[in-house]
Amino acid sequence: MNSAPKLVSSRSETALLLIAALVAIYAISQFLRNSIGVIANDLARELDLSATQTGLLSSAFFFSFAAVQIPIGILIDRYGPKRTMLATAVLTVAGTVLFALAPSASWLIAARALMGLGCSTFFMAPLVIYARRFPPERFAALTSLQMGLANTGTLVATAPLAASAAFFGWRASFLAVAALTVVLMVLIVWAVPKDSGSARPKETWAAAFRGVAAALKVRSFWPVFFMHLATYSCFASVIGLWGGPWLTDVHGADLGTRGRILLLGATAQICGMLLWGAMDRFWGSYKRPVLIGSTITVLLLSLVVFVPLDRPSATIWLGVFGLFVAYTPILTSHGKSLFPSELTGRGITLMNIGTMGGAFLSQSLTGMLIDLVGRSEQGVYRPEGYRLVFAALAGWLLLSLIFYSRAIDPHPSRHASKA
Repeated sequence: MNSAPKLVSSRSETALLLIAALVAIYAISQFLRNSIGVIANDLARELDLSATQTGLLSSAFFFSFAAVQIPIGILIDRYGPKRTMLATAVLTVAGTVLFALAPSASWLIAARALMGLGCSTFFMAPLVIYARRFPPERFAALTSLQMGLANTGTLVATAPLAASAAFFGWRASFLAVAALTVVLMVLIVWAVPKDSGSARPKETWAAAFRGVAAALKVRSFWPVFFMHLATYSCFASVIGLWGGPWLTDVHGADLGTRGRILLLGATAQICGMLLWGAMDRFWGSYKRPVLIGSTITVLLLSLVVFVPLDRPSATIWLGVFGLFVAYTPILTSHGKSLFPSELTGRGITLMNIGTMGGAFLSQSLTGMLIDLVGRSEQGVYRPEGYRLVFAALAGWLLLSLIFYSRAIDPHPSRHASKA
């Protein structure tokens, strides 16, 4: 009599464990990509890194991540999401261990590139697993869970990492992350079902790349792509990299203080993603909320360029910045809406390349800008160098915003109103 309820309960518990494992592995990616900002000053001091090297160090993750997105998508289709994700997770562990043991800047940069390769499947592979294992009507909710809950990794990369680095050292902290990744790999082996065959025949590599070429020709691809290129790179460059050194060099914050302030910015970004996520339905448009959010972000970046802030003002600024730069869910929806169903996967992949590639470009170039201004007599980077970084980010986003304003807006409500 009670066998049916027990069966339903067992299936629910299995599904929850599967989701928890996939969210946790993606949280590792979020942690690693944003982990340099808090410890940047410690790395620079211990290994004598210039700002250019620090920028390359952080951006190497984004470069390797973006570079393999198209091949990774094909590998997931050919060999299954579980196998592909576990194979790249080995690279994540290797890169994290290498980072913890690295004796020089070149080894640190190589380790970050290896981390990016390893984490390159931690978002797309879970989405494919959800699509194959759950009913279609649950996919959007599962995607939101995957993105939202995994942002705890970004939070851990702020104050918790600062506390761990102060108590155990940054090297031991990253060794612990490598060990946790191994535990999650074992959990995925056990909790995620064996890869099943795809419902469609495997494409040849030539056919796959022809599909990429077709996606590049879709109307308004380039205006939306360049907005992807600039938007996340602003957050990654401020919260994920230069925010910590700026708080220390300009505002005298120690490791714990900068960790707590960056935690505020990261938390505001997560809250902002939840708030901005419904704005397209409120406005009946993808473009309008993106235009509003990006314009306010440009103004906030410009404010830091022209108005000297004290530490309390800088703390408030980082929170407000995190809130308004978080319009990425609507921008992602805009990008997805441009493509016909047969090109959706490759279209999203290309937009993701823009997101991660933009972070690589902005982080590496802004490091060069800081070095261009140089250090003060006290051995810290000058406020003018950081203002130049904020100005460059504002200009980068403004140019993309102007280009983006030309994009079509295929929001369903607009078509419904015309009908």
